[in-house]
Amino acid sequence: MVLMPEPTAPFHSVQYALRVLEAVARHAGGVTDVQIGRETGLPVGHLSPLLSMLRHEGYVERVADGAYVVGDSLVLLGSGATRREALERKLQETLGELRDTVGAAVYISRYIDGEVRITQYADGPGTPAVNEWVDFRSAAHASAVGKCLLTQLDLDGRRDHLSRHKIARLTSRTITDEKVLLSKLDSQPASVPVLDLQEYAIGTVCAAVPLTAGSAVGCLALSLPIEHAHRLRSAADTLNRRAAPMVLSLAI
Repeated sequence: MVLMPEPTAPFHSVQYALRVLEAVARHAGGVTDVQIGRETGLPVGHLSPLLSMLRHEGYVERVADGAYVVGDSLVLLGSGATRREALERKLQETLGELRDTVGAAVYISRYIDGEVRITQYADGPGTPAVNEWVDFRSAAHASAVGKCLLTQLDLDGRRDHLSRHKIARLTSRTITDEKVLLSKLDSQPASVPVLDLQEYAIGTVCAAVPLTAGSAVGCLALSLPIEHAHRLRSAADTLNRRAAPMVLSLAI
């Protein structure tokens, strides 16, 4: 039996990270962590892990005298002509690292023009992607990805989607009652990963967390074969904690 994960530690605040990046960008010659703290009002306990994450993601670099300067990733994402390509590369790189960290195939999905779309993923020989035996666009009611995206819509948006994609029983675990499904979506805590315990496909369990940047609706997800279901809880918690760098990439 796989238990619903407890709420995980909050994401690194993307708003705080953006404030740090703005402070670094204001100082072309570099800026110390002490000065960044003064300008952003962030205590050391918050600032240190943020700077560590930003360095790891290439958004800032630390130069010889210990000061922080703008990193290559921020330069690339800030350049209009190449931003889309740079963003896709950055997200793919982060997905690959996350796949290796959680030991599972990982996915980015977005809700675009009323449809569920997997826009990027990273799998491997030991971390196979889920077999899309039913088009994900028609299975939002059953998949972790789909349910996570639907939780980010309002009630009218959810009903509109379900009116265009009728609920079908994909496995014996699939919720087929619209009222029950809407009630579960409405009660899903934002801080807890959405799970799919063989609702989409027998032999596969999945988890998904929101990727909210502006008005865009997206999510970060993972899938595991049922023999690794005992790892779903810890993998979902890691997924939740590691979502912040991706949200930041989308927000820049």
